[in-house]
Amino acid sequence: MNDKKPDTIALPGFADDARPKVLNLSADFPDPIDPAKTRVIRTLIDDGADEIDHAVISLNRISPSPAAAVRTVLTGHLGLTGVPFEHGLALGYAAPGRGLFHRTILERLGDRIASQIANMTRGPDLVAGHKLTIEGLAVRRIATRLQLPYAITVQGDTDTKILAVRPDLAPALRRVYHDARLVTFFAPWTHAAVEEKLGRRSGPVAIIPCPTELDEPLPPRPGGNGLISVFHLKSHTRKNLSAMAEALRLAASAGAPLTLAICGGGSPEDSAAAKASAGDAPGLVFEGSLAREAVAARMNAATGFVLPSRRETFGLVFIEALFAGLPIIYPAGQAVSGYFDDCPFAIAVPPGAPAALAAAMRTLAKEEQSLKQALAEWQGSPAAQRFTKWAIGEAYASALMAATGTATGACVS
Repeated sequence: MNDKKPDTIALPGFADDARPKVLNLSADFPDPIDPAKTRVIRTLIDDGADEIDHAVISLNRISPSPAAAVRTVLTGHLGLTGVPFEHGLALGYAAPGRGLFHRTILERLGDRIASQIANMTRGPDLVAGHKLTIEGLAVRRIATRLQLPYAITVQGDTDTKILAVRPDLAPALRRVYHDARLVTFFAPWTHAAVEEKLGRRSGPVAIIPCPTELDEPLPPRPGGNGLISVFHLKSHTRKNLSAMAEALRLAASAGAPLTLAICGGGSPEDSAAAKASAGDAPGLVFEGSLAREAVAARMNAATGFVLPSRRETFGLVFIEALFAGLPIIYPAGQAVSGYFDDCPFAIAVPPGAPAALAAAMRTLAKEEQSLKQALAEWQGSPAAQRFTKWAIGEAYASALMAATGTATGACVS
């Protein structure tokens, strides 16, 4: 529905029970305005919903016309529109693209939300923002105005990118980072990268993986049918298909040819662009899209999993591959870096090094039996349990409860 009054919204309410109340702001939450968004934050919240009463404001930036953008900046009117849904409110707000007036707009958004929270019969005990450099600016504004604690989830790709290209925002983001009651990271590498920019945090930090529903271990199967990669063909540049193709050429030139199946769908244009990027790489085949329920079985039949992405926050597909019984190659310094440093079945490769990638791919093929044996042992260990939906939901709920003051215990992982 459209707002009848300028910049007023009907916030989602909370249940009348004793659970801690957390209001989440996320631009990455499927909602009626954009149902195709990633489900990571939704899964993270849902898995701890028995212990915490979550409400969600799902943010959707709407690009105004140039004239409307000027009015937005000059008048402060954000043109808010709200659509209620089962998790809370899908909220559209007007803001120029390309990061123009980034902090100004987000802090104004925080002001609008704070003014509405002040009118609620039962407000939140904690406000959570699910990116440091975007939602974090609005959340800190809300928390400051209402004297509430707040938590931040750091997402490696977006947050490190904005920290790198917007040094002008560093003072404000440093305050967001250090004043939060709790900061959660999906991977150790992101923690290190943020603290290099913003300084070491003294408050609680939780390192909690992204959750996936494909967390039932399949025993590794010896004698796999070749290497595999899984991604949407629209993302072939980001997923570094050209480096995989070059690695295949290098392996063939060295007299050790390999095969690599690309599983992923896309439009005819996506497919054509991906195939053009790969060129005439020997041993490369495009198998098309996979149904979600077929992913684990297809992976289990392969020799190893390859994805040297140029940028990757976490990469759930790496964990899905490990649970499906596949050794993995992942991008060094990104994705799951820091979780598997001493594990032979997880090989880190710099995204810009096709020769190193070719060597790692040959290792997956030549040492398949020993790598899969090591992986089988890991699947049955407590280290693997850390990546299950149940364990992730419990860890995140426990950290949030400690942040609200309703539970005690360390948040540091």
